[in-house]
Amino acid sequence: MAKLIYIADPMCSWCYGFGPELNTLLSGLPDTPLELIVGGLRAYNKEVMDEKLKATLLEHWKKVEQVSGLPFAKDGLSHEGFIYDTEPACRAVVAAGMLAPDTALDVFHAIQHGFYAENLDTTKGEVLADIAAAVFEKADIQIDAAEFLRTWASEEARNATEADFTQTKLWGVSGFPTLVLEKSGELYLVTSGYTKTETLVERLQELIDQPA
Repeated sequence: MAKLIYIADPMCSWCYGFGPELNTLLSGLPDTPLELIVGGLRAYNKEVMDEKLKATLLEHWKKVEQVSGLPFAKDGLSHEGFIYDTEPACRAVVAAGMLAPDTALDVFHAIQHGFYAENLDTTKGEVLADIAAAVFEKADIQIDAAEFLRTWASEEARNATEADFTQTKLWGVSGFPTLVLEKSGELYLVTSGYTKTETLVERLQELIDQPA
């Protein structure tokens, strides 16, 4: 059976913009499995964000906002001493997948909304735990923030997250979002970068119709 592989980072602005396009695509493919791989856009970064980088990123965010129509907080990246390390948020997605696999993409999108639309500091475990717990509660899954935080902090979650980063590099993926179709054991690129649903559908159909 064919499946889609989504390689992305919850603290990547173009991945945030791509979310509605991906959701629309998936809603039309209810029987197609999706594997979510976290890419580690700025994983393990330890440098405090300076004003130059902040200005550059906010400029990118404006472009994403214009193209996607999604909300962005006006006070984005305003946390004092903010270190743009995407590993904790990526690990939160992995932890969600370990605890309740069907919620991983929902947690991914909820982290995005928290970071971009609400200016939450999604490098903090407690913030990520609250976001994940809200997703679990909505799905009627009995996992609270404390249980999630324990899993998020575990060596197992850290290793699984690093394994995703390694796989991303082995595939040669350097830009997010990236969507791949796996068919008959082969991988086919659907898109690298923000793409509208209509184009995704056309590209997918071409790949599915293509002889193995």
